[in-house]
Amino acid sequence: MTIKNQVQLITYPDSLGGNLKTLRNVLENQLADIVPGGVHILPPFPSSGDRGFAPLTYLEIEPTFGTWDDIRAIGKSFDVLVDLMVNHISQKSAYFQDFLEKGRQSQYADLFITLDKIWPDGQPVQSDIDQMFRRRPVPYSTFTIAETGEEVQVWTTFGKTDPSEQIDLDIHSDQTKELLQTFFRAFSDNNITMVRLDAVGYVIKKLGTSCFFVEPDIYHFLDWIMELANSLGIELLPEVHAHHSIQYALADHGFWIYDFILPYRVLEALINNSSGDLCQYLRERPAKQITTLDCHDGIPVKPDLDDMLDTKEARRVVDICVERGAELSLILSDEHKDEDGFDVHQIAGTYYSLLDCDDDAYIAARAIQLFTPGIPQIYYVGLLAGENDIEARNETGDRRALNRHNYTMEEIQDSLTKPVVQRLLKIIRFRNQYEAFNGTFTVEDCQPHEINLTWCQNDRHCRLFIDLKSKQTTITYVASDGLEVQYQA
Repeated sequence: MTIKNQVQLITYPDSLGGNLKTLRNVLENQLADIVPGGVHILPPFPSSGDRGFAPLTYLEIEPTFGTWDDIRAIGKSFDVLVDLMVNHISQKSAYFQDFLEKGRQSQYADLFITLDKIWPDGQPVQSDIDQMFRRRPVPYSTFTIAETGEEVQVWTTFGKTDPSEQIDLDIHSDQTKELLQTFFRAFSDNNITMVRLDAVGYVIKKLGTSCFFVEPDIYHFLDWIMELANSLGIELLPEVHAHHSIQYALADHGFWIYDFILPYRVLEALINNSSGDLCQYLRERPAKQITTLDCHDGIPVKPDLDDMLDTKEARRVVDICVERGAELSLILSDEHKDEDGFDVHQIAGTYYSLLDCDDDAYIAARAIQLFTPGIPQIYYVGLLAGENDIEARNETGDRRALNRHNYTMEEIQDSLTKPVVQRLLKIIRFRNQYEAFNGTFTVEDCQPHEINLTWCQNDRHCRLFIDLKSKQTTITYVASDGLEVQYQA
């Protein structure tokens, strides 16, 4: 398939009205001309935690959300993207539960990474672990096998509990490859056109490395799974939070990548009233990217912007965000912090709140995203200019809940009428319809407090001009009658 050069929506299956049926209703009746590029439905599968990211299976839809019929119905009008947590599966899945019952006698035993697959005697070595880019204090969990009482340690990259809820899969196992093939066939049968490979950077476990995006090993797996996806007409989108050189290597390898640098660069420009770093980045970045400003996690900082930041200045930007209600996710491994101790992994909070709920600044931010080459994805909270959900944060204990509000149908309708949202929708419609966005992009020369971006194709051209001091956004374009039109966004 060919990805449409139009705006896509990112949403949970239950965040716009409560389930997949209401999501379809909102898409078809209120957002049809806003997100014609498609919809990324965050995990709609049965899950035991992490709001869908600890899936039990990909062969069913969580009944409280709906059924595969609902996904297929959405897929008739919109391209549908779903996640495949290619690195792990739920502890509560039938596969791991059978392993917990029977241990190595389980028919699914080879799906998982017992520590003897890493260390010959099965005993973890701390010096090896110290080299790893870890998401939890130790990258494994201990379980007791029901039939034998034996204690077994298996690899668990993610998870806030001990033992972890998310069990890593052994991608070298033929059994795992057969399982992934089964999942992809289910996606193809149900109108899924794009699959995000969530946490794919962690699939290779190799001693003496960070166990993160281990080259060249990672490409052997990516080539295999790309061939599988291509055979079913499915596009792949690897999700990798890493040094930008890794992202660019993926792009060189022919993959779509996420622009995880843009969200911070835009935020920084609007906070500092300075466009230098942002404009330099826009001139150099690969074009084949999915652009975002916000998502279900947070604004990426480390490792995505490693070697691109003045950490003293970054601390100031982060501190301002915290003053505006943001919370921080930090790097655990000392080896992967900056020399001065800067350790911010992500900034949690809605993008609107991070910009101090300033309508003009927010419109400027979204206009930059929409004029940046690539496919724009807009998170549902961002589309509705949502503010930090303090109540959900306090109720769940999860900082990311600040940006995961579940909207009722009434709240959706009210939000769509807000002046800032109406202004945003007008720019989105322009981005979806104006043909010059298929042409040539240029970052024009401008003053340090300005942004000047243009697109040209044949006799059509458009320009985005932003004064960062006043936060005023002006869009100029040649209309179908050949006349130049200018308006304040």
